[in-house]
Amino acid sequence: QVQLVESGGGLVQAGGSLRLSCAASGRTFSNYAMGWFRQAPGKEREFVAAITRSGGKTYYAESVKGRFTISRDNAKNTVYLQMNSLKPEDAAVYYCTASTMYWSDSYYPGNRGDYAYWGQGTQVTVSS
Repeated sequence: QVQLVESGGGLVQAGGSLRLSCAASGRTFSNYAMGWFRQAPGKEREFVAAITRSGGKTYYAESVKGRFTISRDNAKNTVYLQMNSLKPEDAAVYYCTASTMYWSDSYYPGNRGDYAYWGQGTQVTVSS
């Protein structure tokens, strides 16, 4: 089992940037594909981005493509989400998540069921 702890959330003005981090512990980090989801009040938890074990392939929700970048450092057991050009609609609790699945080249890992482990979340607030 892997434990995930997010950090880096906070309050930012629209148009600003934040970088979220997720530190993993407990098992070999490079054994897991990683992802980020978010949940705004009254809404379903939604997929944001994912990255394969090696970092060689990334996936993004259409709503964040071109603005957000997911990356990982396997030596530091950490996955990051760089968020630029933030909009008020990006405000949510952001969750880090780990997957034990091996995704085929054509697979889009956008479902909650693709992931086995979750962090507690970090709040992102965007003021207009």
